[in-house]
Amino acid sequence: MATVRGCNLPDELLYDVQSHIWFQEQSDGNVKVGMTAVATAMAGRLVSFTPKGVGKEVKAGKSCATVESGKWVGPAKVAAAGTVVEINEALVATPSLANDDPYGRGWLMVMKMEDWASVKPTLVPGTQVAAPYEAKMAADGFAGCAA
Repeated sequence: MATVRGCNLPDELLYDVQSHIWFQEQSDGNVKVGMTAVATAMAGRLVSFTPKGVGKEVKAGKSCATVESGKWVGPAKVAAAGTVVEINEALVATPSLANDDPYGRGWLMVMKMEDWASVKPTLVPGTQVAAPYEAKMAADGFAGCAA
């Protein structure tokens, strides 16, 4: 697992570093989506998670959900177009799960991606994500995740 400025980034995931979103292929061909530890650390404690509903289509580069903390409200943008097949109801009920366990219980949703084969190569594998994330954090002036 890569750790950049105190932020964990698991090797088995794929990352959209610019949007701070991770992707994990599921055995049924769908893709689980979540926010990185960097995203949740930058946002602060999450107080609201409002996902697109099951069956809704999301365009590439557009928001699949709105997340809100005490200091920030914004979109969770996905790199690939697709249809929402499952939302994390536990996260709707307790948004701070994304802060406490961003790669486990704090996932956002599962999507059926339309053109995953062409989007997947544009994402950064977890084993190669340390350098791009270090550069992104430096460019954004982000010191890192709290220890």
